[in-house]
Amino acid sequence: MLRSLVYRLLPLRCVVCELQPGTPATSICTQCEADFFAAISARCERCAICVPRGKTGSPRICGRCLANMPEFDATTTLADYVSPVDGMVMALKFTARLDLAQFFGQLLASRVSAVPPTDDAVVIPVPLAFERARQRGFNQSHHIARAFAVASHRRLVVDRLLRIRHTPPQQSLALKERRSNVRGAFAVEGSLRGQHVFVVDDVITTGSTLDEVARVLKQAGAAHVHNLIVARTP
Repeated sequence: MLRSLVYRLLPLRCVVCELQPGTPATSICTQCEADFFAAISARCERCAICVPRGKTGSPRICGRCLANMPEFDATTTLADYVSPVDGMVMALKFTARLDLAQFFGQLLASRVSAVPPTDDAVVIPVPLAFERARQRGFNQSHHIARAFAVASHRRLVVDRLLRIRHTPPQQSLALKERRSNVRGAFAVEGSLRGQHVFVVDDVITTGSTLDEVARVLKQAGAAHVHNLIVARTP
Protein backbone atom coordinates (compact mmCIF):
# COMPACT_ATOMS: atom_id res chain seq x y z
CA MET A 1 0.00 0.00 0.00
CA LEU A 2 2.97 2.31 0.57
CA ARG A 3 4.09 1.61 -2.99
CA SER A 4 0.60 2.46 -4.23
CA LEU A 5 0.72 5.76 -2.30
CA VAL A 6 4.02 6.65 -3.95
CA TYR A 7 2.47 6.09 -7.39
CA ARG A 8 -0.38 8.42 -6.43
CA LEU A 9 1.94 11.19 -5.23
CA LEU A 10 4.42 11.10 -8.11
CA PRO A 11 3.54 12.66 -11.49
CA LEU A 12 1.94 9.90 -13.53
CA ARG A 13 3.62 8.74 -16.72
CA CYS A 14 2.22 6.37 -19.30
CA VAL A 15 2.81 2.84 -18.01
CA VAL A 16 3.67 1.67 -21.55
CA CYS A 17 5.79 4.38 -23.16
CA GLU A 18 6.58 6.50 -20.05
CA LEU A 19 5.47 9.72 -21.70
CA GLN A 20 3.64 12.23 -19.51
CA PRO A 21 -0.12 11.73 -20.06
CA GLY A 22 -2.25 14.70 -20.99
CA THR A 23 -4.44 14.47 -17.89
CA PRO A 24 -3.23 13.88 -14.31
CA ALA A 25 -5.65 11.00 -13.63
CA THR A 26 -4.53 8.88 -16.59
CA SER A 27 -2.09 5.97 -16.29
CA ILE A 28 -1.78 5.46 -20.03
CA CYS A 29 -1.44 8.00 -22.82
CA THR A 30 -4.06 8.42 -25.52
CA GLN A 31 -1.89 6.89 -28.24
CA CYS A 32 -1.05 3.75 -26.25
CA GLU A 33 -4.69 3.33 -25.27
CA ALA A 34 -5.64 3.46 -28.95
CA ASP A 35 -2.83 1.05 -29.90
CA PHE A 36 -3.37 -1.62 -27.25
CA PHE A 37 -6.97 -1.24 -26.06
CA ALA A 38 -8.88 -0.76 -29.29
CA ALA A 39 -12.28 -2.46 -29.16
CA ILE A 40 -12.40 -5.67 -31.24
CA SER A 41 -15.92 -6.42 -32.42
CA ALA A 42 -15.16 -9.94 -33.68
CA ARG A 43 -15.23 -11.73 -30.34
CA CYS A 44 -17.38 -14.54 -29.04
CA GLU A 45 -20.28 -12.91 -27.24
CA ARG A 46 -20.10 -15.52 -24.46
CA CYS A 47 -16.38 -15.88 -23.66
CA ALA A 48 -14.83 -12.94 -25.59
CA ILE A 49 -12.27 -14.98 -27.51
CA CYS A 50 -11.52 -13.64 -31.00
CA VAL A 51 -13.56 -15.35 -33.73
CA PRO A 52 -13.83 -14.90 -37.51
CA ARG A 53 -16.10 -12.05 -38.49
CA GLY A 54 -19.64 -13.28 -39.14
CA LYS A 55 -22.54 -11.75 -40.97
CA THR A 56 -23.69 -8.34 -39.82
CA GLY A 57 -26.19 -8.64 -37.02
CA SER A 58 -25.67 -12.35 -36.43
CA PRO A 59 -24.63 -13.52 -32.94
CA ARG A 60 -21.00 -14.58 -32.74
CA ILE A 61 -20.48 -17.67 -30.61
CA CYS A 62 -17.25 -19.67 -30.73
CA GLY A 63 -17.29 -23.43 -31.35
CA ARG A 64 -16.27 -24.25 -27.80
CA CYS A 65 -19.16 -22.27 -26.31
CA LEU A 66 -21.59 -23.85 -28.80
CA ALA A 67 -20.42 -27.31 -27.79
CA ASN A 68 -20.49 -26.59 -24.06
CA MET A 69 -22.44 -23.39 -23.34
CA PRO A 70 -21.10 -21.67 -20.21
CA GLU A 71 -23.28 -20.59 -17.33
CA PHE A 72 -22.51 -16.90 -17.87
CA ASP A 73 -24.40 -14.98 -20.56
CA ALA A 74 -21.83 -12.50 -21.89
CA THR A 75 -18.24 -11.36 -21.53
CA THR A 76 -16.68 -7.98 -22.25
CA THR A 77 -12.89 -7.69 -22.32
CA LEU A 78 -10.57 -4.77 -22.96
CA ALA A 79 -7.77 -6.60 -24.80
CA ASP A 80 -5.99 -9.88 -25.29
CA TYR A 81 -3.57 -11.02 -22.58
CA VAL A 82 -0.42 -10.22 -24.54
CA SER A 83 2.37 -7.66 -24.17
CA PRO A 84 2.13 -4.94 -22.92
CA VAL A 85 -1.31 -5.61 -21.42
CA ASP A 86 -0.08 -8.68 -19.51
CA GLY A 87 2.63 -6.53 -17.91
CA MET A 88 0.05 -3.97 -16.85
CA VAL A 89 -2.07 -6.65 -15.18
CA MET A 90 1.00 -8.03 -13.39
CA ALA A 91 1.98 -4.52 -12.28
CA LEU A 92 -1.48 -4.03 -10.78
CA LYS A 93 -1.47 -7.39 -8.99
CA PHE A 94 2.09 -7.56 -7.70
CA THR A 95 3.34 -3.97 -7.42
CA ALA A 96 0.09 -2.33 -6.25
CA ARG A 97 -0.40 -0.10 -9.29
CA LEU A 98 -3.94 0.70 -8.18
CA ASP A 99 -4.04 3.60 -10.63
CA LEU A 100 -4.25 0.93 -13.33
CA ALA A 101 -7.35 -0.53 -11.66
CA GLN A 102 -8.92 2.92 -12.01
CA PHE A 103 -8.03 3.02 -15.71
CA PHE A 104 -9.32 -0.52 -16.35
CA GLY A 105 -12.60 0.10 -14.51
CA GLN A 106 -13.31 3.35 -16.33
CA LEU A 107 -12.53 1.82 -19.72
CA LEU A 108 -14.80 -1.16 -18.98
CA ALA A 109 -17.57 1.30 -18.13
CA SER A 110 -17.17 2.96 -21.52
CA ARG A 111 -17.33 -0.44 -23.25
CA VAL A 112 -20.70 -1.33 -21.70
CA SER A 113 -22.15 2.17 -21.84
CA ALA A 114 -24.88 0.88 -24.17
CA VAL A 115 -26.25 -1.24 -21.32
CA PRO A 116 -28.38 1.21 -19.29
CA PRO A 117 -28.06 1.21 -15.48
CA THR A 118 -31.00 -0.49 -13.76
CA ASP A 119 -32.11 -0.63 -10.15
CA ASP A 120 -31.58 -4.41 -9.99
CA ALA A 121 -28.06 -4.44 -11.53
CA VAL A 122 -25.12 -5.12 -9.20
CA VAL A 123 -21.35 -5.24 -9.67
CA ILE A 124 -19.55 -8.12 -7.95
CA PRO A 125 -15.77 -8.70 -7.98
CA VAL A 126 -14.43 -12.26 -7.96
CA PRO A 127 -13.09 -12.76 -4.42
CA LEU A 128 -9.53 -13.88 -3.76
CA ALA A 129 -8.69 -16.84 -1.58
CA PHE A 130 -7.91 -15.66 1.94
CA GLU A 131 -4.28 -16.75 1.73
CA ARG A 132 -3.63 -14.79 -1.48
CA ALA A 133 -5.51 -11.75 -0.21
CA ARG A 134 -3.38 -11.78 2.93
CA GLN A 135 -0.15 -12.06 0.94
CA ARG A 136 -1.07 -9.39 -1.60
CA GLY A 137 -2.85 -7.00 0.75
CA PHE A 138 -5.71 -6.25 -1.65
CA ASN A 139 -7.98 -7.77 -4.28
CA GLN A 140 -7.26 -6.24 -7.69
CA SER A 141 -10.69 -7.26 -8.99
CA HIS A 142 -12.34 -5.33 -6.16
CA HIS A 143 -10.51 -2.13 -7.13
CA ILE A 144 -11.39 -2.56 -10.82
CA ALA A 145 -15.03 -3.25 -9.89
CA ARG A 146 -15.21 -0.16 -7.69
CA ALA A 147 -13.87 2.06 -10.49
CA PHE A 148 -16.35 0.51 -12.92
CA ALA A 149 -19.27 0.96 -10.52
CA VAL A 150 -18.48 4.64 -9.96
CA ALA A 151 -17.98 5.37 -13.66
CA SER A 152 -21.12 3.48 -14.76
CA HIS A 153 -23.37 4.56 -11.84
CA ARG A 154 -24.00 0.99 -10.77
CA ARG A 155 -24.12 -0.59 -7.32
CA LEU A 156 -21.00 -2.36 -6.04
CA VAL A 157 -21.67 -5.39 -3.82
CA VAL A 158 -18.71 -7.07 -2.11
CA ASP A 159 -20.34 -9.22 0.58
CA ARG A 160 -22.60 -11.50 -1.48
CA LEU A 161 -20.18 -13.70 -3.44
CA LEU A 162 -17.93 -15.62 -1.04
CA ARG A 163 -14.93 -17.84 -1.65
CA ILE A 164 -15.47 -20.68 0.81
CA ARG A 165 -12.66 -23.01 -0.20
CA HIS A 166 -8.98 -22.36 -0.89
CA THR A 167 -7.89 -23.63 -4.31
CA PRO A 168 -4.47 -23.95 -5.97
CA PRO A 169 -3.73 -21.29 -8.65
CA GLN A 170 -5.47 -22.11 -11.91
CA GLN A 171 -2.44 -21.21 -14.07
CA SER A 172 -0.66 -24.49 -13.37
CA LEU A 173 -3.62 -26.77 -14.15
CA ALA A 174 -5.02 -28.39 -17.30
CA LEU A 175 -8.56 -27.59 -18.47
CA LYS A 176 -10.29 -30.54 -16.77
CA GLU A 177 -8.32 -29.93 -13.59
CA ARG A 178 -9.29 -26.24 -13.61
CA ARG A 179 -12.97 -27.12 -13.69
CA SER A 180 -12.76 -29.56 -10.79
CA ASN A 181 -10.41 -27.23 -8.90
CA VAL A 182 -13.01 -24.46 -8.54
CA ARG A 183 -16.07 -26.66 -8.13
CA GLY A 184 -17.70 -25.73 -4.84
CA ALA A 185 -15.20 -22.92 -4.19
CA PHE A 186 -17.85 -20.16 -4.14
CA ALA A 187 -21.14 -19.48 -2.42
CA VAL A 188 -23.67 -16.65 -2.45
CA GLU A 189 -25.03 -14.97 0.65
CA GLY A 190 -28.72 -14.19 0.29
CA SER A 191 -30.85 -13.94 -2.85
CA LEU A 192 -30.12 -12.30 -6.21
CA ARG A 193 -33.53 -13.08 -7.66
CA GLY A 194 -34.10 -11.36 -10.99
CA GLN A 195 -30.93 -9.28 -10.79
CA HIS A 196 -28.48 -8.46 -13.58
CA VAL A 197 -24.96 -9.17 -12.26
CA PHE A 198 -21.71 -7.76 -13.62
CA VAL A 199 -18.85 -10.02 -12.49
CA VAL A 200 -15.42 -8.34 -12.53
CA ASP A 201 -12.08 -10.14 -12.83
CA ASP A 202 -8.66 -9.37 -14.28
CA VAL A 203 -8.00 -12.27 -16.71
CA ILE A 204 -10.03 -15.02 -18.35
CA THR A 205 -8.24 -18.08 -19.76
CA THR A 206 -10.48 -21.16 -19.86
CA GLY A 207 -13.41 -19.47 -18.12
CA SER A 208 -13.66 -22.24 -15.49
CA THR A 209 -13.62 -19.86 -12.51
CA LEU A 210 -16.16 -17.51 -14.06
CA ASP A 211 -18.36 -20.43 -15.08
CA GLU A 212 -18.47 -21.66 -11.48
CA VAL A 213 -19.15 -18.12 -10.24
CA ALA A 214 -22.03 -17.77 -12.71
CA ARG A 215 -23.42 -21.15 -11.65
CA VAL A 216 -23.75 -20.17 -7.99
CA LEU A 217 -25.02 -16.70 -8.88
CA LYS A 218 -27.81 -18.20 -10.97
CA GLN A 219 -28.59 -20.71 -8.23
CA ALA A 220 -29.14 -17.64 -6.05
CA GLY A 221 -31.60 -16.26 -8.62
CA ALA A 222 -29.47 -14.03 -10.87
CA ALA A 223 -31.24 -13.48 -14.19
CA HIS A 224 -28.21 -12.48 -16.26
CA VAL A 225 -24.45 -12.74 -15.62
CA HIS A 226 -22.14 -10.48 -17.63
CA ASN A 227 -18.37 -10.84 -17.12
CA LEU A 228 -16.17 -7.72 -17.23
CA ILE A 229 -12.56 -8.71 -17.83
CA VAL A 230 -9.38 -6.71 -18.37
CA ALA A 231 -7.65 -9.27 -20.61
CA ARG A 232 -8.58 -12.42 -22.52
CA THR A 233 -5.94 -15.11 -23.00
CA PRO A 234 -5.88 -15.82 -26.78
